[in-house]
This record gives sequence, structure tokens and C-alpha cells, in this order.
Amino acid sequence: MRVLGVDPGLTRCGVGVVEGVAGRPLTMLGVGVVRTSADADLGHRLVAVEQGLERWLDEYRPEFVAVERVFSQHNVRTVMGTAQASAVALLCASRRGIPVALHTPSEVKAAVTGSGRADKAQVGAMVTRLLRLDAPPKPADAADALALAICHIWRAPAQNRLQQAAALHASRTAPRTPAARTAASRASGPRTSTAPHPSPSPSPDPLKGRTA
Repeated sequence: MRVLGVDPGLTRCGVGVVEGVAGRPLTMLGVGVVRTSADADLGHRLVAVEQGLERWLDEYRPEFVAVERVFSQHNVRTVMGTAQASAVALLCASRRGIPVALHTPSEVKAAVTGSGRADKAQVGAMVTRLLRLDAPPKPADAADALALAICHIWRAPAQNRLQQAAALHASRTAPRTPAARTAASRASGPRTSTAPHPSPSPSPDPLKGRTA
């Protein structure tokens, strides 16, 4: 499984590509940051993020894209920029037909470090250890992008099983429509009785009782 992790942001959008499967050593294929100037027009900044992500998608051709889910903060301006960059990542992946998964920061921290309250230094240290790197990726946005990819690789099998179980349960509990009941009745064929039929009584012999 090859996953592109995206830590959305307008000034620095972290990107990282990880390949592997759950339960086995993972490999980092690439890591970096898509940067835009804070002095540029918003539209131009969004175009720059899109172009940067498109280059990563072209080069690494991931099977999945994992994006950090935007959550509420006190700084509304920061939230808006993060949400806009996140939307660009969703657009780029969906336009290519690549499945996108959203993971909250606490989910990523818990998956990588075992604690949903880990700080950025702890996340960077565990990413370095899990990917067997010489040093933590810089800046922290790049390490967070790798953590997102790792989180998705480890959580995907469990998520798939839950989705399959939910779909199976829904199909079994869904009420049948009249048309479905009629189709099922026709498929089962006409009902036949298994009770034995009474044997017909013998007809009287017309010659019995006559004398020559």
C-alpha cells in the first residue's frame, strides 16, 4: 500500500509518501513541504498548493491519500487556511479517482506514539524510528505528513473490516419492499402439498350377485 500523507496548510503544506502494510516494516519514499508566500493573493496561494500536490501525485502515484481532518481552534484565520488547503488536497485526489481518508490529529498521535496527547517532538521521534530515518524530518509539517500516512496504513485494515461488517448488517436488516417479496416468492416456485391423496374407492362389479 502506498499512501500520500498531507498535513494541510497555506504557508507550509506537509507531504510525505510511505509504502508498506500493517504489521511489517514501512518505507519512506519521499517527504517535503509545499510552500506559498503569505504576501500572495489567496487564489494564487491555493493554485500553488494545487500545483505542488499535483507534482507529488504525478511522481509517486499513491493508492490512497490521507489528509488531516480540520478541527476547531481559537485562531479562526488559521482554521480557514487549513480548511482551504485541505479542500485542495481532496480535490486533487478525487479528480484522479484516488480514495481519500481523513484522520484527526489525536488519531494520528495515538496510532504513531500510543498517546493521543503526544507533542510534535514525540511524533517526530516515533516517525524517525518507525521509518528508520537518520533524523526527524524538518519542518514538523513534513513529519506530521509521514505520521498521517503511517496512521492510515495501520488503520486501513480495521476500517475495511468495520465497513464490510456494517454493509453486511445493513443488507440483512434492510426491510423488504413488496416487489422484493414478490420476486422472492416467484423464485421459490409454487407450493405443493405433501399430504397423501386419498385412494379412490373401487367401483362395484356389475356382474356380482347375478345368477346364470
